[in-house]
Amino acid sequence: MGDTSGSGLNGGRFLFATALLGAGVAISQFGSNGTEQAMICFAAGLVAIVAMADLSSPAKHNPQAAAPIREPEIKPISQHRDFTSFIDGLADPVLVLTGNNVRRANSAARKLLGEYCVGEDIRLVIRHPAAADLLVEGSAAAEGPIQLVGIGSRDQRWEMLVRDMPGGERILHLWDRSGVYAVERMRTDFVANASHELRTPLASIKGFIETLEDNEAGADPDTRARFLNVMFREANRMQKLIDDLISLSRIEAEKFRVPDTPVDLPDLLREVQTVLRHSHPERGADIVLDIAPGLPPMRGDRMQLSQLLHNLVSNSMKYGQPGTPVTMRLRTSRNGALVRLSVSDCGEGIAPEHLPRLTERFYRVDSSRSRAIGGTGLGLSIVKHIVERHRGRLEIDSEVQKGTTITITLPADPRTPQIGGTAANPDLSVPA
Repeated sequence: MGDTSGSGLNGGRFLFATALLGAGVAISQFGSNGTEQAMICFAAGLVAIVAMADLSSPAKHNPQAAAPIREPEIKPISQHRDFTSFIDGLADPVLVLTGNNVRRANSAARKLLGEYCVGEDIRLVIRHPAAADLLVEGSAAAEGPIQLVGIGSRDQRWEMLVRDMPGGERILHLWDRSGVYAVERMRTDFVANASHELRTPLASIKGFIETLEDNEAGADPDTRARFLNVMFREANRMQKLIDDLISLSRIEAEKFRVPDTPVDLPDLLREVQTVLRHSHPERGADIVLDIAPGLPPMRGDRMQLSQLLHNLVSNSMKYGQPGTPVTMRLRTSRNGALVRLSVSDCGEGIAPEHLPRLTERFYRVDSSRSRAIGGTGLGLSIVKHIVERHRGRLEIDSEVQKGTTITITLPADPRTPQIGGTAANPDLSVPA
């Protein structure tokens, strides 16, 4: 709403100026001579012009318009009403600096740097040479982010960024880059390990070929047969390694797509048992099936689950004691929402310090023994990625000199009827 009294006053003055000009014109019509008429008309017009100018001046009737425009006072960012609640909602550590002192710190920063960091000199709070150089007042604005190692824990890596803000304050932001660095390190290690694993058999094959090219060594049938046998074994090792790398790449590419095909797990276990008994007759006879009745149905990728079982059972056959059972057990949870598949052996077992790293690519407890029996170091890594794609859980329990049990828990599918009915006796297959 405008000022109604001011607009009424302006309207009255406009009418007054108009009337004054009209009066001057009227008087000039009845004047005695032309000179008087001209003077009266000129005076009336001058008065009217002055009145109109007075009317049009905003400074006369609106003193605020005449006053100079004053710039709004810039408050420090930390004094804004919702600033504290805003930075406390951030997951990354954020600090507000006045000079080199910490004025504000969100909860993530206090958890990382200590509850009493507020009020301290930032160079004492973050004791790092690169950070101290960046935090010298006046030098931070032109600098980009820097990398910090060892804040919080020895392996954590941070990216620190400092920016000047209106009001004379600075914002310090710490971004946790540990996960990105770990992924990059895994990628680098994977390429290096894969290159090494392929280079070793390739160098062996090349060396034997060069030996066989020698007329004297190549002419001996026993030497040639022995060398060709080693070359064939190394070539198979390379082929298996390449197959595992391709398989792992495919599984990772599909990890966000949940498999949705009905799978009969008891039938799959019987199939794996039959295949391994024929391909490894010396240890295949030790495979035992223990399948509970009334199993809930599930959905998955049958080919990948078959690969999972082959990897687990093959490992148990390799590292278990000859003549001892390798048991594939299938159970359900009490509420029927989960299916538990386990593979156990009676072998040497694995020391506790190795258990957290068993699913890493190319990790081996005993490298020489693993290579001697044809292992690629990717079997359990493939198992882990298959379990993750099926939204399951992998557990490894082992006791030295007693054996190892690997348990996989998979979600059941409530959309289809149960498999196997409600028979009283489990499907228990003993070694032949």
